[in-house]
Amino acid sequence: MENKNPLSPHLQIYKWQISSLLSITHRIIGVINFFAIILICSWVTLIIFGQNNYQVIFNIFNSTFGKFLIISLCWTFSFHILNELRHLIWDAGYGFDLKVAKITGVVALIGSFVLTILIYLLGRNFF
Repeated sequence: MENKNPLSPHLQIYKWQISSLLSITHRIIGVINFFAIILICSWVTLIIFGQNNYQVIFNIFNSTFGKFLIISLCWTFSFHILNELRHLIWDAGYGFDLKVAKITGVVALIGSFVLTILIYLLGRNFF
């Protein structure tokens, strides 16, 4: 006899919550940041091989796509840092209440956009 009802919730009946969405996003962004750090370190090591190699990558980053990539990576790092702070508070034993978890999730999400804008404006003033 086949059981038609699943034993655990699945995507068709599960109600998404801010914590689950942020958890999935945090994991995906962690992988993106891993490759971004490799890209950034590779770009910096090209300085050793001469200015011509470095200049090619600099021209790519100076394009519209490059600026979009830099701002996107700035957001991923900002989100990851703020969400890690949220997890650090959880590790200390605080913030497990459902209302507090929702508030800190929204703060981490909105704060990442605010932090990205602040970093962009700060970088724009220097360069």
